[in-house]
Amino acid sequence: MNEKQTLRPSPTAILNPRLDVNFKTLFTQGTKESDTALQSFISAALGRKIKSLKLDPNEPAVDTPSQMQMSFDVAVTFDDGEKASIEMQGRDREYDYAARSEVQAARLLNNNAKKGGKWQANKVYQISVLNFHFKNGDKSEMAWYTMKDGKGNGLADRLNVIFIDLLTIKRLVGTPVESLTPLQKWGLFFSYADDESKTEYVRQIAKSEEGIMEADRIAQRMSEEDANWFRQNSIDIARRDRNAELSAVREKGMKKGLEEGRAKGIAEGIALGAQEKAVEAALVAVKEFGASPEIAAEKMGAPLDKVLEALAVASA
Repeated sequence: MNEKQTLRPSPTAILNPRLDVNFKTLFTQGTKESDTALQSFISAALGRKIKSLKLDPNEPAVDTPSQMQMSFDVAVTFDDGEKASIEMQGRDREYDYAARSEVQAARLLNNNAKKGGKWQANKVYQISVLNFHFKNGDKSEMAWYTMKDGKGNGLADRLNVIFIDLLTIKRLVGTPVESLTPLQKWGLFFSYADDESKTEYVRQIAKSEEGIMEADRIAQRMSEEDANWFRQNSIDIARRDRNAELSAVREKGMKKGLEEGRAKGIAEGIALGAQEKAVEAALVAVKEFGASPEIAAEKMGAPLDKVLEALAVASA
């Protein structure tokens, strides 16, 4: 009798924890083990013990390829009233990530400010796990930014932006587990949990840290479900298709510009083609996945007026 077919590549394959939706799912199960994993990771990132925390309301995961455009952050409040937003960025999206993180942290701080006559607000932390180098010249394991003047004097230290660099930490693979810091252990877990050639090493790391052990158990259970592999494969296909489309648009634009013999033609061809593809992608998000025109336009990088015009034409 043939064994039941499954989407799982092998009986021991683990889902990619660097995929934002998988990363978020590890920490938002609403179970004791998931809370333990989240508490352990945040403690490792902040370098201090977090006694307890609670998940804050956040957007649900969406089991469709369009989720690659969504934000999959984990929002929490600590027992002392401080807040954090944690997210995984598995690929460099080539935008101003510094400004993006700063704005997100500022919004978090504003939401955490208490109403009343005094400027009372607990600290907030925007924690980003990056599978790329934030700055080419800085390859530190972690960079921690606060507001300071030219002499290094800080303000109230209420706003904190933290970047964790997986590319730097992953080079520590093979280091004796007892020599690793908690942050390094978490970075290596994220980097190699889905690498079957590193299974034994990851197991040693998990055994040394209760939170990672719980995250590893959750990842193994998640990896037994075909629906999770379908979701991961769908996201991968959607990203590959998107990259292929963008590449074709760039080539088409460059060819048009060269044929016309004008440098302006190159820029206009790329911009026009990219905008058309963005509008098309936004239409798919609205019609097939139920996204609002505003959200679809924002996430796909398309002008809202063009998306509304295309929807009107499609509905006519």
